[in-house]
Amino acid sequence: MFGDIVKVTPSSKVVGDFALFMTTNHLSEQDIMERGASLSFPESVIGFFRGELGQPYGGFPEALQKIILKDQPALSGRPNEQLPPIDFEKAWQAFQAKFGKEYEFEDLLSFLLYPKVFEEYHQFIQDFGDVSFIPTTAFFYGLRTGEEILIRLDEGKILIIKLLFISEPNENGQRTVTFELNGQVRQLRVNDHKAQVKKVLNQKAQAQNPAHVGTPLPGRLAEISVKTGELVKENSPLFVIEAMKMESIIRATRAGKVVRIVLEKGSLVEQDDLVMELE
Repeated sequence: MFGDIVKVTPSSKVVGDFALFMTTNHLSEQDIMERGASLSFPESVIGFFRGELGQPYGGFPEALQKIILKDQPALSGRPNEQLPPIDFEKAWQAFQAKFGKEYEFEDLLSFLLYPKVFEEYHQFIQDFGDVSFIPTTAFFYGLRTGEEILIRLDEGKILIIKLLFISEPNENGQRTVTFELNGQVRQLRVNDHKAQVKKVLNQKAQAQNPAHVGTPLPGRLAEISVKTGELVKENSPLFVIEAMKMESIIRATRAGKVVRIVLEKGSLVEQDDLVMELE
């Protein structure tokens, strides 16, 4: 469907995202061509057909490009020709004002290239601190009961941690972890994401109800782009779904007003879960 393209990273990921999108939603090539105007395609696919990875020899399949881009303009020429110049001095000052002065200039380059990835990394550091001191095996797999590790924070600053006991999960899927920290017994309550807990099912979007806007695939509700009472135009972004390293922006299939937002940012969703209602 994409034509004769060179399938290497990152174009191979785009092909995979599109294949996953089609199989998850049980779509055929004919479905795409006939119902494309009402479908919200993965963002990587939209960017590919916009020309963000360059122009394939012979151009894009015009009919499919028009369906995927809808009313978005396509780029011409090399993608980096569209990028505005960067004033690194001003960018560095703005970067430090937003994230603090503990980062190096190379971190600014990471942020400019992959802003969302860097913001997630920064938030992880804010939530959990610098985990680079933790031994790799303990970080990825945890400790066995009775196992003891040393964590060297600095010269002469060493933490001795020994795991004593992990309880069974409670009704909320939480376990109590008992351990020694430099000889003193401590306890923490942590979430066990593999524990079986009673799941509250989300409301399902009704296919026959044009006011319902649901999720096209399972994943995490990464962003809500509108507010209750907001007027939206056709193809306006409504929310973002993240699943298996694939990001999909769900857009309005018609103009309307947001009358109700059912789910919050960060919610885990299944296919066809109701996210919001438009009138």
